[in-house]
Amino acid sequence: MREFTVPPMAAAPQVGGLADTVFDFAEEDPHRIALGRKDAEGRWHDVSAADFRDEVLAVAKGLIAQGIRFGDRVALMSRTRYEWTLFDFALWTVGAQSVPIYPTSSAEQVLWMLHDAEVAAVMVEHEDHAMTIGSVIDRLPNLRRLWQLDADVVNELVDAGALIDDEVVHRHRRAVTPDSVATLIYTSGTTGRPKGCVITHANFMFEADTMVARWHPVFLSKPGEETATLLFLPLAHVFGRMVEIAALRGRVKLGHQPELSAKALMPDLVSFRPTFILAVPYIFEKVFNGARRKAESEGRVGAFDKAVDIAVKYAEALEERAFGTGPGPSAGLRMQHQFFDKVVYRKVREAMGGRVRHAMSGGSGMARQLGLFFAGAGVAVYEGYGLTETTAAATANPPERTRYGTVGQPIPGSTVHIAQDGEIWVHGANVFSGYLGDPKSTDAVLHDGWLATGDIGALDEDGYLTITGRKKEILVTSGGKSVAPSGLEERVRAHPLVAQCIAVGNDRPYVAALVTVDHEAVEHWLAMQGRTPMRAAELVRDPDLEMEVRRAVVAANTAVSQAESIRTFRILAHQFTEELGLLTPSLKLKRKAIETAYSAEVDALYR
Repeated sequence: MREFTVPPMAAAPQVGGLADTVFDFAEEDPHRIALGRKDAEGRWHDVSAADFRDEVLAVAKGLIAQGIRFGDRVALMSRTRYEWTLFDFALWTVGAQSVPIYPTSSAEQVLWMLHDAEVAAVMVEHEDHAMTIGSVIDRLPNLRRLWQLDADVVNELVDAGALIDDEVVHRHRRAVTPDSVATLIYTSGTTGRPKGCVITHANFMFEADTMVARWHPVFLSKPGEETATLLFLPLAHVFGRMVEIAALRGRVKLGHQPELSAKALMPDLVSFRPTFILAVPYIFEKVFNGARRKAESEGRVGAFDKAVDIAVKYAEALEERAFGTGPGPSAGLRMQHQFFDKVVYRKVREAMGGRVRHAMSGGSGMARQLGLFFAGAGVAVYEGYGLTETTAAATANPPERTRYGTVGQPIPGSTVHIAQDGEIWVHGANVFSGYLGDPKSTDAVLHDGWLATGDIGALDEDGYLTITGRKKEILVTSGGKSVAPSGLEERVRAHPLVAQCIAVGNDRPYVAALVTVDHEAVEHWLAMQGRTPMRAAELVRDPDLEMEVRRAVVAANTAVSQAESIRTFRILAHQFTEELGLLTPSLKLKRKAIETAYSAEVDALYR
C-alpha cells in the first residue's frame, strides 16, 4: 500500500487559542483537580482548575507589567516542572510565543536559538542556566528580561502585575486566533544547526483533541477513579508539550517529574499513581529489565521468564482475534495468565504506581516482544511515530486493534503516503507551517501541504506503518549494499546487558558495530555469577561479556541478509552521552559525532 487516510474525529478549531483551555476548564468545573504539584519535601498537592486559572492570570498580568507584549518570544530553559506549564499557558494568555530550550544546551546552542528567534525574555530554572545566558548576553541585543525560577520569579511576577486589570489580559487572550504562532521548537540537531519549527495554536489543538478523541480509553478513567498522568518527558520536546496540552484539554490530572532516569522516576510513579503514562521505549525497557533482575536476585528468574512467555502468547492471541485471524486465548492460556497476573504482572504494574493500564510510546522504535509483554501484563502500550514538524504524533496504534511492532495508522484527519524511494510523507492539520526565517529548508520538506519526513517506511494492507530507517542514515557499503541500521541496532539493544549500539559501514567492505553496556545490568550480571565488580577498562575485554554481546549480534543478524549483517563489533568502556555531544537531548544517536569521536575504534574494526 502506498497511501492511507483516516477520517477526522476532532473538528479544526475556528476561534481562540490554547490559553482558553485553562479558562474554559475553570468555568465548567472549577473544583476539579487539574494538576498535582510536588513540594520540597516530596509531598503531592492538588491544584484545582480554578486555582490554576487564577495563577495563570496572575503570572500573565506580571508578564505584561514587565514588558512582554503580544507576539513577543520568550524562551523557557528548565527541566520538566509545574512552573513550565504555568509559564506556557501564561505566555499564551498574553499572546506571546514560547521558545523551549533544553536545559543541557551549551552556551553556543543557546546563543544560536535565542538570536535566531529574536527572544525578548528568558525564564531559566536555576543559577547555572542564568550563567549560561549571561555568558552570551552581550550578543543578544533583543533580550530584555532574564527570570530565574529558583529565585522566586513566580511571586515576583504576581506582585509586579497586581495593579493590572484582568480585562487587559483577556483582551490579549481574545486576540489570539488558531493561526497565531504558539511556539518555536528547535529541532534537536542530529545533523547541522537546529532549525526553529513554527507551531501554531491550531496545530496543537488539532493534535491534542485528536489524541483525546481517538484514544479515549487512555484519557478516560474507570467510574470513581481519577484519571492522571505523570509527565517526565522533556517539555523542550514536542512530545512533552503535546502531553501537557492534551492533559488539560482532556481534563486529566497532570503531574511533573524532572528526571528521566529510572532511579528518580520510579518512586514518583509509585507516589503519584498515574492511570496512564506517555514515555519513550527506554522507560519500558528499564521497568522490564529491573523486574527481571529482581526476580533473578530472588531465585525466581525461571518463573519470571515463563510469565513473560505466557504474557507474549496471551497478547498475541488477543491481537490475532482483533484482526480476525484467531479465536483469542485458549482456556488453558487464560488460566496460566490469571496465575501469573497475581504473582508477576501485578508487581510490574505496582512498579509503575499500580494504576497504569495504558501507555503511549514514541521517540524511537519499541521491540515487538516488549510491547506484547506489557500488553499481556495488563498495560496496553500504543506505539506511535511523529516529528517536531508534525506536532508530535503522526501515526499511532488504535486501542482496539494494536499491531505490535508497527507505529500504527495515521492519526484521524491525516494521511500517510510512501514515496517511490520509500520516504514517508505526511499530510494533516498537525503539520507545521515551516522553519523560522529559512524558506530554503522549508521548501525542501513541505510540498503543497505534504511533509517529507526524511524517514523510510512501509504501509501494510491495513494502513499500519513500519519505520525501516532514515534516508540520511542509510549505510552504503563499498560493495554497494544499502543497509538501514536502526532495525539492527534495536535488535542488539534488546539484550539486557546492552545500552547502546551504532552500526557503521559507509564505504567499508561490511557492516560493523560499536556497543556500550548498561553498567547497572552488568553489575547485577557479575554478582549473579559470583564475580566481583570490574573497572570499565577490564570489562570491555572480558570474554564472557563479549560472548553475551555476540549472542545479541547473532540474534539481530537472523533478521537480515548476510550482506546486511554485523560482521564484527567492539565494546566501548563508556556510554554515549549528551554531555559528550554524542546524543541529542531526546536521546537519539549523533552518528557523525560518534564516528568522529571513535574513529580509531571504527578503523580497528576493519583491520
